[in-house]
Amino acid sequence: MASKEFTYWRLVWSNLRVRPVRTGLSVVAVAMQVVLILLIVGMINGVVTEWGQRVQGVGADLLVRPPNSSIFFAFSTASMQQSLGEQLVKVPGVEAISPVLVMVETKALDIIYGIDYQSFNDLSAGFKFLAGGPFRGPDDVIVDNIKAQSHHLTVGEHITLLNHDFTVRGIVESGKGARLFIPLGTAQAITGATEKVSMFYVRSSNTHSTLGNLEKLLPTYRILSMQEYLTLMNSANLPELDPFINSMVGLGVAISFLVVFLATYTIVLERTHEIGILKALGASRAQVVSLILQETLLMAGFGILLGLGATWLTRIILHHNVPSLTILIPWHWVANAILLALAAATAGAFYPAYRAARFDPIDALAYE
Repeated sequence: MASKEFTYWRLVWSNLRVRPVRTGLSVVAVAMQVVLILLIVGMINGVVTEWGQRVQGVGADLLVRPPNSSIFFAFSTASMQQSLGEQLVKVPGVEAISPVLVMVETKALDIIYGIDYQSFNDLSAGFKFLAGGPFRGPDDVIVDNIKAQSHHLTVGEHITLLNHDFTVRGIVESGKGARLFIPLGTAQAITGATEKVSMFYVRSSNTHSTLGNLEKLLPTYRILSMQEYLTLMNSANLPELDPFINSMVGLGVAISFLVVFLATYTIVLERTHEIGILKALGASRAQVVSLILQETLLMAGFGILLGLGATWLTRIILHHNVPSLTILIPWHWVANAILLALAAATAGAFYPAYRAARFDPIDALAYE
């Protein structure tokens, strides 16, 4: 029995080796599916998670934002009056506030904070400068170390942001929300949002009671505790991203399915005579289907291993070349990618296998 199984697997392995190009294409197609799924999910999860951690590092306990605002700060507009801060500081439990105007540099998709330096710095232990220091003038910018490393920026260097020339005045340790900070007044002048801000960071003595007091003062505003915000900043809790993720997953599955289907279908046609011999020797339809499906699953297994290896190698290369890009791949998505790869490969091979099993032995033997 063991000898029979060994011979059977030798046949499976031999069938794959005798057609190296088609086998290789199928393996690469499965690998592409795995890489596509894991990198897309990893990038989205990494960006969202890392952004939430940086917001937490600001040192605030609460976020006060306009009604119906998005949890993505990049989509927020400067629609709140800066003078609202005078009311917020009087709310019981509020220890400190800091107005922030959020902007996006479209060329590099960088989020920029326009800040009142003193109040923003006072929310926590303050900026930790690795080089340089605070703003000296309206055209200064503070950059975090990851952004500085990615773009080889140094103190005193001139950079263009939002079509405006700035001087790098300081390089700070990352983890304070944005990676780029400019004076609030300059940000308001550039955007034309005079005396307006996108949100207020609030530090409080008691988060729960202060949240209730703020909701009474501003019943229509979106006020979140930092803990609640961090819970929301998870790719699994962002339905806006589902269509994009599902589209990428569907594309990967379609590529794998079509390549495996075409390769297997062609192989079945070429092996019509061989299948006829197997059936003449007593092989059942189930055995023929099993043979082809096992060849496909073996190819899929190699493709999955190649895909996982390529994903982790790409992740290392991207992290080295683009330090600001965070890729976090949840383990349950690794399992999902493996299962989807196996499902796509099996589905692609099923019809050709079924067709092969229905060959009449006499017709198959006569096939040239």
